Amino acid sequence: MTASRRDDVLVALAAVLPLAWLLVRERAIAGAAGFPLDDSWIHLHFARNLAEGLGFVYNPGQPMSGSTAPLWTLLIAAGAVVGGATPLVVKTLGVAAAIGAALLVRRAALAFGAAPEAALVAAVTLLWTGAFAWGALSGMEVTLAALLVAAALLGLARDQTWATAVAAALAVLARPEALLVVPLLALARPLTLRRAAIFAAVTVVLLVPFVAFSYATVGRPLPATAVAKVEGGLIGWLSGLREPATLTWLSRPRDFSIEWVRWLFQTHPLMPLALPAVALAWWRCGRALGVVGLGLVVHPLGMALLAPYRGPAFQEGRYSIQLLPVAIVVLAAALARSTRVPRVVLAAPLALALVALVPAAERYAWGVQNINAMQVHLGRWLDAHTPPNALLAVNDIGAIAFVSRRPILDLMGLVTPEILPYRRDGEGGVIRFVEERCPAYVVVFPTWFPRLAARSDLVVPVYSVRLARNEVSGGPEMVVYRLVRCAV
Repeated sequence: MTASRRDDVLVALAAVLPLAWLLVRERAIAGAAGFPLDDSWIHLHFARNLAEGLGFVYNPGQPMSGSTAPLWTLLIAAGAVVGGATPLVVKTLGVAAAIGAALLVRRAALAFGAAPEAALVAAVTLLWTGAFAWGALSGMEVTLAALLVAAALLGLARDQTWATAVAAALAVLARPEALLVVPLLALARPLTLRRAAIFAAVTVVLLVPFVAFSYATVGRPLPATAVAKVEGGLIGWLSGLREPATLTWLSRPRDFSIEWVRWLFQTHPLMPLALPAVALAWWRCGRALGVVGLGLVVHPLGMALLAPYRGPAFQEGRYSIQLLPVAIVVLAAALARSTRVPRVVLAAPLALALVALVPAAERYAWGVQNINAMQVHLGRWLDAHTPPNALLAVNDIGAIAFVSRRPILDLMGLVTPEILPYRRDGEGGVIRFVEERCPAYVVVFPTWFPRLAARSDLVVPVYSVRLARNEVSGGPEMVVYRLVRCAV
C-alpha cells in the first residue's frame, strides 16, 4: 500500500470516532435517530416527492422553488430512489460527503505545499471538528457544500480551470453563500479572457436553470425560502425592505464579523488563526491560496451586506461550514510546510478538536431530541387524528408535513410565497391570511403568534406539546388549533 493510499484509509477510519460519539449521545439523550433541525425534514419531504415522481413540489401539484440547496435535495431524491426516503439514507449521504471533503482537503493541502503529515492531520482535524461532525449527521447540505469547495480548492492548486469553475458553481447550488468564493477562485490565477469566460459560462449554465425555476414558481430569481428569510442588505433592499443605513453598513457587518471569529473559535480553538494566516499563505504559498483565503475575511461581510439572515454562527454555523476546508488548508499550507513538523505540534490540533467535539455532541443530541419530541411527534398525531386531506397551516413545515403527509400552508412563506405580502402587516396580516385560506388546523408556537392563539372565536386548541428542555425549537410549546370559522 502506498503512503498516499494509507493516509486516505486513515482519514476514512478517523471519521468513525466523532460520528460514533455523536450517535452514542443521540441514543442516550433522544432515544432514537433523527435530525437536529426541522429544516432537514424539508429537504427529505421535497426529495420524497421527487422520488415518487411528483416533481419538485412540497404540496402535490404545486411546483415550488423552496430549497436554498437544490443540489442537496436532488441528491437525497436520488438516494431515496435507491434506498427509500429515510433519515438513514440522508445521514449516509452526509457522512460520505464529509469523508470525501476530508480526503480532498488532504490532497489540496499537499498540492499547496503542506508536509504530508500536516496534510493528514488537517484532514482528520476537519472530521473531528464539532460543527463538521454535526453537519455530517444533520441531514443538511453543509458537508456536500464543503466537499465541493474542497474540490474547487484542489482544482485551483492544480491549476485546473474547468474543474475549479464547475466545483465552485455546484457549491453555490449546495449552499448559496459559496457564491462569495466564486470570484475569488477566478481571480486566484491571472485573469485571462479564457479564464473569465470559463468561470462566467460555467456559473451561468449551472445556476440559470434553478433561477428560471424560481422565477416560474416564486416570481423572483431566488427560491421562496431565501425571499422569506432575508432580513435586509442588498437583496432585501431590492425586495422592498428598508432599514437604517447604520444597521446595513456598520452595526450588522461589525456584529457578523465578531460572531464569525467567535464561531471559528468554538469550532476549533486554533481556527481563528486562519484569518491572519491568509497573509502568510499568500507570501509562502503564492497568490492562488492567498486570494481564495480572502473568502474567510469577506464571508461575514458578504452575509451582512448582501442577504442577511441571522449570523455566521446560526444553527452550528450551517451557513459557514463550507468554508472550513479553506481555513484548514490555509493553516496547514502556511504553517506546516516543513517535512519535519514536531509530533507534539501535529497532535495539538487533534486534541483541541476532541475537546470542542464533546459539547457539540451534546448540542446535536438535544437538537434531535427536541425535533423528535415536538415536530415529529406532532406529525404522527396529526396523521392519526385528522382526515388525510386536512389542510394544515404551520410555522414549522418539515417533520409535520413529512410525517403526516398532509397539505400545508406555510405561515413563514418558505413554500407558500403568497403569504409574504400579508406578513408585511405583521401578525394581523397572518391572521387575515388564515381566515381567507381557511385551513382545517393551525399548528404554531403560540409565543410567535400570541394574538392568533388568543382568538377563541377563530381557533380552539385541541393538542399541544411542551419541551422540558428546549435547545433548537422556535418555542417551548407547539399547539394544534382547530379552525372554528373562516372569513365570510
